[in-house]
Amino acid sequence: MRVRNKYRKSTAFPCNVGSRCSISIVVWSLVGFLLMLQIYSLISHRNTVSGDIKLRMSRHPLVRELEQVEEENIQIPPPRGKRSPRAAKRRPKRTTTLVDEFLDENSQIRHVFFPDMKTAIDPLKDAGNDSFYYYPGRIWLDTEGNPIQAHGGGMIYDERSSTYYWYGEYKDGPTYHAHKKGAARVDIIGVGCYSSKDLWTWKNEGIVLTAEESNETHDLHKSNVLERPKVIYNENTGKYVMWMHIDDANYTKAAVGIAVSDYPTGPFDYLGSQRPHGYESRDMTVFKDEDGVAYLIYSSEDNSELHIGPLTKDYLDVKPDIRRILVGQHREAPALFKYRGTYYMITSGCTGWAPNEALAHAADSIMGPWETMGNPCIGGNKMFRLATFFSQSTFVIPLPGIPGSYIFMADRWNPADLSDSRYVWLPLIVGGPADRPFEFNFGFPLWPRVSIYWHRKWRLPSSWRVTK
Repeated sequence: MRVRNKYRKSTAFPCNVGSRCSISIVVWSLVGFLLMLQIYSLISHRNTVSGDIKLRMSRHPLVRELEQVEEENIQIPPPRGKRSPRAAKRRPKRTTTLVDEFLDENSQIRHVFFPDMKTAIDPLKDAGNDSFYYYPGRIWLDTEGNPIQAHGGGMIYDERSSTYYWYGEYKDGPTYHAHKKGAARVDIIGVGCYSSKDLWTWKNEGIVLTAEESNETHDLHKSNVLERPKVIYNENTGKYVMWMHIDDANYTKAAVGIAVSDYPTGPFDYLGSQRPHGYESRDMTVFKDEDGVAYLIYSSEDNSELHIGPLTKDYLDVKPDIRRILVGQHREAPALFKYRGTYYMITSGCTGWAPNEALAHAADSIMGPWETMGNPCIGGNKMFRLATFFSQSTFVIPLPGIPGSYIFMADRWNPADLSDSRYVWLPLIVGGPADRPFEFNFGFPLWPRVSIYWHRKWRLPSSWRVTK
């Protein structure tokens, strides 16, 4: 009996060791395989990034000019007289910052942020060598000599007419507060539309979706809120579909509105509003993928997170699918674009009309997971970068001719006079290493950096420019 028991013990022990060793070998082999796959993927992405940079530099040397950003050295003036209530309320006991000066309509350096009409961009004026230059923050005139009214806007390129159409909030009305604690607002006037062949000369096509004057129960009654209109074209139905943020004066409705038209220049017929997927929806955008599938992206849950979901085939409703992203990060003003199979997004923080820091995000699938890549802003000074050049994202325009090159569209809000809010258009380029390790992918960044370059004055290289 003793010999038999001893024999059993001696044979059982090696068997257990073998089992454990086999499991360990399998686990470590799997870990090694995943690490090798990750390293291969990283090398592949780096080679792609390197190739993109070499392509741009070899074929388009003017890219270097756009990447040579300008620095800003703005001195804050000493206090003079009484500051505006808005600036005093924001930081009553702290050292004055550039953001305070920006928000103060009585600031001695207000002209830096909001230059007067004398410096306006006028496409009809014979500007000579100044033609086609963008001046971020200056008044921008249309072909009738009036300031463009297309705030919080979006862009489509209509292949049938080879024309760009710019849609945005038409805010040419008085700014006021609905009540003491209410945000600055302008009554709904409608959605403005402008057309261009060259992304610089804009013709006013009129108000393509107008406010409701008499019916106070209508979503578009002038006392309500219409923000961030975006238009996409549906090849299946031949319709131009507009999505927008619809709200009441207190921002409690938190819905999206939908309108359709047979033509890019309208008129658009309003179909109604909804809370997509049953959730609140405030700042939003729509994105149409290369396969024709369109998506709605919106801030929800008191702006603490973003939601993404596909639209139906006719683009008039959302499908049940939904993904919550950037949960707890309090981001808004999403602007999406795609480059070489990777989805990118620029967002802002939630600080009302005050500017804040932009962040870039990336994902292999539009439904996530999404990674935060860091602040994309380059140039100006530290405060310029932390305030997104005193603007807020609204859209990203792909540029013809060079992969990875875009125009970043943003609004420089003027809460004292919202009709005088300005446009900040800057070059955005995808390329180079990312700023920070990512949460997923073992900390290795898989995507190139997104960079938005500050310029007081810039223009597209002639090879990028759309032919008139």
